Amino acid sequence: MSEDTDGDAEQESMVTYGIDAEPPLGQSILLGVQHWLTMIGSTIAIPLVLAGALGFDAGQTATLIGTFFVVSGVATLAQTTVGNRYPIVQGGTFSMLGPALAIIGVLAASNASPTTMMRELQGAIIVAGVVEVGIGYFGVYGRLKRYISPLVIAVVITLIGLALISVPQIVSAEQNWYLAGVTLVLIVLFSQYLDTYSRAFKLYPVLLGLGGSYLLALGLSVAGVVDIVNTTQIIEAPPFRPIVPFQWGMPLFTGSFIVGMLAGMLASTIESFGDYHSVARMAGEGAPNRKRINHGLGMEGIGNVFAGIMGTGNGSTSYTENVGAIGITGVASRYVVQIGAVVMILVGFVGYFGAFVATIPNAIVGGLFLVMFAQIVGVGLSQLQHVDLNRNRNVFVLGFGLFAGLSIPQYITNVQNAGMSLEAGLSNVPLLGAVLGIPEVAQTISIILGTEIAVGGIAAFILDNTIPGIEEERGLTAWEEITEDEDAFEPFHEQWLAGDSGVEPDTADD
Repeated sequence: MSEDTDGDAEQESMVTYGIDAEPPLGQSILLGVQHWLTMIGSTIAIPLVLAGALGFDAGQTATLIGTFFVVSGVATLAQTTVGNRYPIVQGGTFSMLGPALAIIGVLAASNASPTTMMRELQGAIIVAGVVEVGIGYFGVYGRLKRYISPLVIAVVITLIGLALISVPQIVSAEQNWYLAGVTLVLIVLFSQYLDTYSRAFKLYPVLLGLGGSYLLALGLSVAGVVDIVNTTQIIEAPPFRPIVPFQWGMPLFTGSFIVGMLAGMLASTIESFGDYHSVARMAGEGAPNRKRINHGLGMEGIGNVFAGIMGTGNGSTSYTENVGAIGITGVASRYVVQIGAVVMILVGFVGYFGAFVATIPNAIVGGLFLVMFAQIVGVGLSQLQHVDLNRNRNVFVLGFGLFAGLSIPQYITNVQNAGMSLEAGLSNVPLLGAVLGIPEVAQTISIILGTEIAVGGIAAFILDNTIPGIEEERGLTAWEEITEDEDAFEPFHEQWLAGDSGVEPDTADD
């Protein structure tokens, strides 16, 4: 890829700090905290859901939340330093939450203890992580890249945002829309209207929006007007919270549970594939080459293994919220994300910080999510600039991928909510019922069909590669032109063998 192409991409993205930029330390700390704050909702929501399902007490729940922070920080440092070196935060994934809850449900029926359930989750996650390491470093997705057009990527990235449209922080019937509205208005005001008036507004719109909303909620709570923020839990929190490997016990390995977790892992890899392209687009960089994709997914697999060892009960993947933050703030610095990762690790061990984060009202998180997820949807649709939308086959692939990705998972959810058995339905399928009705197979199909990104991405991929169409109208020609050169990414082990300092040698393309 030429330097001019990179320069044009950089200009179009209007990033304030590119991937290799290192802002001053004080500024980087604030920007890193801002990145971290954008994914607070998921980082707290997932362990709280798991803790409730497991039957954890307050102390165990606090330890689980702290473990999520530590694992997220370590996995982020590993990804940004040794993995694909994109400025992308790693953390818990909703794709693996579904199979985790299914596993807990089976074990709860047999009256298993909470720690036994967690040990089973640990084993399943570790195996899923090992498989993902193989998928990454053996180059499975890298080989598929030539068949994945901007049309498919547009569907995947758009569904990443649309799939989160029903998160409770946004759609809860008890939502405090006054507070959510204040958060939304402040972030949009700072990032879209006032960003040219002050550098602080441009760099810290999320931090200023969340901070302003939190201070308002805290002031109203202290004044006794409303009861939104409870600071008692901060005062009562322990100053130090130990987080150690195998803290719930040694992992257990059960075949059927492992299969279910593998399905969740595969869904998360599709999401991460889309995230890599999305963060490259927002950072003004060329589309990731196959080596960067392979090393990113391989490192996510290692992150999953680490999550299993530490006992999060969930895996590790790329955070969509962080990708959205890059688009809102224009801060795509790897260094900034690494600073944020250090903050996450400290939060995990220091009880006061974790307790403070837990006091942030869901309404404030919901207002933040509205901005972040909308940004991701917009970035997904922007990939269509490379596709000829005057061709009916492209319009059909786009529409079907999006509609199938939203509707089929909803059907699966309705089947489960109605207490119906997908396993029983699959067992009645002519000719294939004997295979599809196997519990492990049925569970895997259920997880994949219940994941918007997996359904839409697979549907678009199949249609785009089977319906006749030339490469130029599909966007593959333009895609090839904007994809970074193969030598733009040098794996960490090659740098180490060559005796390099570890600094990414791709500044010539910046």
